[in-house]
Amino acid sequence: MTGLLSRDDCRPQPASPPPAPRRGPRSWRDCAESCPVLPSVGVECPGLRSEPPRRWGRTRNCLFPGDRGAFTVEAVEGIDGLLATGAKALGEGDWSAARAVFAEAVGISATARGLAGLGDAQWWLGDVPAAFSCWERAYALYRQSDPADAVFVALGLSLSYDANFGDRAAAQGWAARAVRIASEVAEPVLVAWASLARASSGDDPELAAAWSEAAYDVAAVAEDRDLELCALSIWGAALIDLGQVLEGTALLDEALAGALGGEGARPDTVVLTSCLLMRSCVRGADFLRVVQWMRSLDEFIDRYGCPYLHSTCRAAYGAVLVSTGDWPRAENELTAAAALARNSLPAVQAEAAALLAELRLGQGRVAEARQLLAGFEDRPVVRPVLAAVHLAAGDAAMAESLVRRQLVDANPLEAARLREVLGEACLARGDAAGAAVEAEHLSALGTTTDSGLIAARAARLCGRVLLAQAEADVAVRRLSAALTWFGLLEMPVEVARTRMLLAEALCAEGGSAPAVAEARMALTVFEDVGASRDADAAAAWLRAAGVSAARSGPRGLGLLTKRERDVLAVLADGLPNPEIAARLYISRRTVEHHVASILSKLGVRNRTEAAAYLTRLEE
Repeated sequence: MTGLLSRDDCRPQPASPPPAPRRGPRSWRDCAESCPVLPSVGVECPGLRSEPPRRWGRTRNCLFPGDRGAFTVEAVEGIDGLLATGAKALGEGDWSAARAVFAEAVGISATARGLAGLGDAQWWLGDVPAAFSCWERAYALYRQSDPADAVFVALGLSLSYDANFGDRAAAQGWAARAVRIASEVAEPVLVAWASLARASSGDDPELAAAWSEAAYDVAAVAEDRDLELCALSIWGAALIDLGQVLEGTALLDEALAGALGGEGARPDTVVLTSCLLMRSCVRGADFLRVVQWMRSLDEFIDRYGCPYLHSTCRAAYGAVLVSTGDWPRAENELTAAAALARNSLPAVQAEAAALLAELRLGQGRVAEARQLLAGFEDRPVVRPVLAAVHLAAGDAAMAESLVRRQLVDANPLEAARLREVLGEACLARGDAAGAAVEAEHLSALGTTTDSGLIAARAARLCGRVLLAQAEADVAVRRLSAALTWFGLLEMPVEVARTRMLLAEALCAEGGSAPAVAEARMALTVFEDVGASRDADAAAAWLRAAGVSAARSGPRGLGLLTKRERDVLAVLADGLPNPEIAARLYISRRTVEHHVASILSKLGVRNRTEAAAYLTRLEE
C-alpha cells in the first residue's frame, strides 16, 4: 500500500532519470510503494508507496542480496530520523525492524508517511488487517496534504482489497477514487498507474486490455520500467481472459523476464508479474510454462522471502500438479497454500479450497470435496467445482443451476469449463438436445480463440453428445481429437477420462478390441494417480465387456519417502502429531505435511485407515 520507502531503494537508479514531476511521484521508480498483486482468482501483495523527500536520501542495495542479515536500528533523533531509519529497514527487507521503528514514529506523531510505512511492514509480516488500517489512515492524511501520494494509496488499496479479500466492490471504489484524484493532479504517469488499478479491478477484459496498453504507452515514453512491466503483465492476463492465449502469454513471459532480469526498481514488480503469469497459465492449462518459471521463482523466494508470493504460487503450482497427475505432491502444495493464507486471505483460501476439492472429487471423496467448499459457495472460483460435486452426487439440476448463473460473467476460458459441465448435466438428465446446444456454443468459442484447452473441451463434449445420439463413428473422430489435445496439454487424467469415452464409442462402433485397449490404458492411469472413482468405473466397464479387470487396490506404500514411512510407523502407534514430532525430531508443521501426503498416497481418508493399512501389510 502506501508507504514511506519501498524497494526502489534496493537497486541503483538510471543514470538519466526522467525529469521530476510537478507534484508527487512521477512513476513507481520515484515513489516507493509496493505493487499489489491481483488474483485472476486471488493473488495478493501490498500496495504502492510514495517517495520520501529527497533530503532523506536513498540507499543503494542490490535487489537480491545473498544474505540480508539483520538490520540494526541505531539511535536516531526526531521524527525525520525515525522515518529515515524505518525506510532503510524496509529497503533491506527487515520487516520486523521497520515495524518497530515506524510504530515508534507513529507513537510520536501519526504522520501519513509513518502510517504508510508501518502498514507496509505489517503487510509483509502477515498482519493484513493491521496493514489495511494503517493504509486507510495514511490515505486520509495524504488526501489533505498531497493528492499525488493519496492516488498511490488509493490504487494500492484497490489492488489489495481485490487480491487479499476478493472484495471487488471495494477494489472498484478505490480504483475510481484513484482515477478521479489522478485526473485532478494531471500527471500522465500517475494517471497511468491509476488506470492499471481500474483495469485490474474491473470485470471487462477488453477494457482491462485497453487500459493496460495505454498505461504501457505512457511508461515507454516516461522510461518507467516498473509501470511498463506491470502494464505488460496485466495486459497479457486480460488477453488470455479474452481467449488470445498466445499473444497474452508472450506478454506475461516478457514482463516476468524483465522483472527477474532487474529492469524494474522493486521486487514487488516480480510479485505482480509472476503471480499473474502463474495464474493465467493455470487457467489456460499451460502447465509446462508454469513448471519452468517456478525454478526461477524459487530462487527469488529463497532470497527475498515474500510469504504471499509463496502461498499464491504454491496454490497455482498445486493446480499444475493436480492437472499433470502428481496428486500426492499436489495435496502437499495445496494444503500448504491454504495454511499460509489462513485467517487473512479468504480469496486465496477459496481458491485453495476449490483446487483441493477438485482433487478430492477426482479421488472419489465427494463428501469431503463438498465439505471443503463450505463457506465459499458464493465465490466464483468455487462454483465450477461445486457444480461438478453436485453432478457427481447425482444432482444434475443443481449443477445446471449453478453453472447457468456463473456463465453470465464468465470469460472464454471459464465459459469453456462451465459449458462442458453444463453439457454433462444435460446428458445426465437425458437432455441430449440441450447438451448439443452447449456443444455448439463451446465449439464456436473454440474457433474464436487459440486455446488448446477450449479446443479439447469442445471436442470432448461434442463426442459425448454424438455418442448419446448414437453417432458412434463421428464421436470417435471428435473424441480422438480431444485425446490429442489433452495429451499435448500434458493432462494425463483428462486423457484417461477421454479414453473411457472413446472406448464406449469404439465399442458402439463394433471395435471391441481397441475399445478394451483404451479402457485398460485409462484404468492404469486412474490407479497410478489415485483416481479411485474413475478407476472403479473403468474396471466396471471392462468387466461388463467380458474382460477380467480386478482393481489392484492401493499401491501407495512404495511411493512413500523414507521419512513418510517413519511417520506412518509412529502414527500407527496412535500418537498425535506433537508426539510424532518429538519422537522424530521434526517440526509439527512438517508432521502435518507428511501425514497429508501419506493419506493421499495410500488412498485412505484418515489416520485410522492409514494405521489399518500398515497393519494389514504387516500381517
